[in-house]
Amino acid sequence: MKLLKKIALSVMAIVLMTGATSSFATTADYQVVPLPSSIKMEKGAFTLDAKTKIVYPKGNLKMAKNAELLSDYLFQQTGLKLATTTSGSSNAIVLQNNLKSPNKEQYSIKVSKKNIVINGASEAANFLGIQTLRKATPIAKSGSVTYPAVSIMDEPRFGYRGMHLDIARHFEPVDFIKKYIDMIALHNMNTFHWHLTEDQGWRIEIKKYPKLTEIGAWRSETVIGHNTGKFDGKPHGGFYTQEEIRDIVKYATDRHITVIPEIDLPGHMLAALASYPELGCTGGPYEVEKTWGVFDDVLCAGQEKTFTFLEGVLDEVLELFPNTKYIHIGGDECPKVRWETCPRCQAKIKELGLKDDDKHKKEFYLQSYVMERVEKYLNDRGRQIIGWDEILEGKLAPNATVMSWRGMDGGVQAARMGHDVIMTPGSHIYFDHYQTTDIKNEPIAIGGYSPVSRVYEFEPVPSTLTPEESKHILGAQANIWTEYIPNSRQVEYMAMPRMAALSEVQWMQADKKNYLDFLKRLPRLIAMYDMLDYNYATHIFDVQATLTPNAKTGALEVEFATIDNAPVYYTLDGTEPTANSTRYTGKFNIRESADICAVAIRDNGKKSRVYNEKFSLSKSSLKPIKLLTNAAPSYAYTGETMLNDGLHGTDVNYKTGRWMGFQNTDLVAVIDLQKPTEISRAMIQTAVNTGDWILDAKSFRIEVSDDGTNYRFVAGIETDANMKQEHWKDVMKHTLTFAPLTTRYVKVTVETFKSFPKWHGADAPAFVFVDEISLD
Repeated sequence: MKLLKKIALSVMAIVLMTGATSSFATTADYQVVPLPSSIKMEKGAFTLDAKTKIVYPKGNLKMAKNAELLSDYLFQQTGLKLATTTSGSSNAIVLQNNLKSPNKEQYSIKVSKKNIVINGASEAANFLGIQTLRKATPIAKSGSVTYPAVSIMDEPRFGYRGMHLDIARHFEPVDFIKKYIDMIALHNMNTFHWHLTEDQGWRIEIKKYPKLTEIGAWRSETVIGHNTGKFDGKPHGGFYTQEEIRDIVKYATDRHITVIPEIDLPGHMLAALASYPELGCTGGPYEVEKTWGVFDDVLCAGQEKTFTFLEGVLDEVLELFPNTKYIHIGGDECPKVRWETCPRCQAKIKELGLKDDDKHKKEFYLQSYVMERVEKYLNDRGRQIIGWDEILEGKLAPNATVMSWRGMDGGVQAARMGHDVIMTPGSHIYFDHYQTTDIKNEPIAIGGYSPVSRVYEFEPVPSTLTPEESKHILGAQANIWTEYIPNSRQVEYMAMPRMAALSEVQWMQADKKNYLDFLKRLPRLIAMYDMLDYNYATHIFDVQATLTPNAKTGALEVEFATIDNAPVYYTLDGTEPTANSTRYTGKFNIRESADICAVAIRDNGKKSRVYNEKFSLSKSSLKPIKLLTNAAPSYAYTGETMLNDGLHGTDVNYKTGRWMGFQNTDLVAVIDLQKPTEISRAMIQTAVNTGDWILDAKSFRIEVSDDGTNYRFVAGIETDANMKQEHWKDVMKHTLTFAPLTTRYVKVTVETFKSFPKWHGADAPAFVFVDEISLD
């Protein structure tokens, strides 16, 4: 927070908030996103005007396209339409592709009084240099632009810099897919992972199997919200013809973007099963799924017709994506329920000699057989596979690249096995997650919490890997799953400006990254978002609050800041602040319950979103607390003091930092009330999300002691494990009441479920998430 205050008031940021981008200076600024590796300013300047030409090498069609795109970019920003040519060097932007470098994406920019020279180690590298020049160029229709003399040398840290988009849950038109590719290019990324098939829709035309789009591309309706059981009654669907796919691939290729198609198998295949029921274990009937989740019906792995189908589909995929090294074949979230009872699958398991072992049941090895067989088919045709990290469960296909999404552990395991890895962990770079804790004012999302700052702090190479193992980390990719993202404007909102933060993770060396410096440079990029009509999120302009509980003083320390030092006004009674409210001047303390609201009001009168947090004191708040057990490492957050800091979780989003998580161990904590204190009630809240393996507390009990050593039981409750599935949801409040007693030490135990109810099916211990222990 103190560092954030050091960011000086930026005129640019104020302009952005008004949308008045035309008032920018007409001098280029090379402090762009992502920041180039080396920027050396020199004497002099180049003036770009209507007579400036863009020169490219004769006979090189890719460079000719680069020149055409640069001309278009500069016209958008300056109003100057520069001619392209193959001759000349004075008053010109000269495009070259003869830079000598082992990194084929390295480029240089040399600005002198005579010209601007962009040289790359390849046509793709030259295009990356164009992106830097484009972002350095001011947005101003002024007739000329001044480019200070400079020498820039730049190259990316990672060779794989990707963005994913799921268009199977919600279909998007061709024009938006091209816009998405342009977004990728703007952020110096080079890969578009296109998720084309799902339970809820098949989106790619396969001429050998026409029912995939006649039937599989359409669902009758869509569930409302988080599987509420209510539906919108509106058919949804669509697909891309092969002609459209070729057009999109060419559009991406012109921008040096590789498109990786994903045909998810053997699970997530209900749309295909609805089209061709004979491909399933039961024969159906099936329907294109209209709810969200993971479903038991998958491709039957015990019959040859399944592999005939997959090979026929992949043959056409290979033809449509001729220059793509990788084909993504999914492998995630494939239940084995049908295989366990399918005679054909069990016969195949017997034929292959597959056995249960201490790691996995034999059906997991049947999936490995499927993945290996598909891999060999693709390898024989010059392609390689990528799969989600579930492909590690069993026997990993010999040449597979692993996309690690369930944290980093799968990537670490694969790298140590000598396999290439792309890091996509949901902990940091799932862009379908919420980007603020103020979710009541956000469009509905799947959950999670990944603000810009969390994206920026992501490090794709785990420190536990050796230098040799680290070479297998190809790069990073953010994923956008669209269960709760019904249209293109919301895709943009969820993507930006988090894409900007990711671009620096992918591009810059870890020791060169600086979040505060990034925030200074970000407004120029956001100005381009405005110009390009991108619907970006504006949370970085909101009030940022740091709330620090201080057990020694018994107070909550409160600090506010904004990206541009805009004035902040606050109230403590829950009313919306105005310019007449208390103005924030520095850190202050709160020693009683409060409903904190804060807002930034900029010079133009425009208000930020209102920040709101309730601080609720009980007799246990801000008292010394000792946790006797360990929280799950990913959900320990700030540690034991968050269990009695007076700050509560307001919803079931367990990743906001308000909930502490435990798995396979109980929460056991002792609170020292510091003096004999009368209490008659104890309360906790739990966040329940069965889809993420989070159940309610199995039991909740308290014990008391006068000396901190000898405890006696006071009260407890247990959760009925046989409750119906629909009762396991949302925030659950548990209150123990008992005859008033006086004590100093209180031991609180929240027991976790060590296994799941039968209706759930998970074979693992459950999580429990607790926000606050309140005693009164």
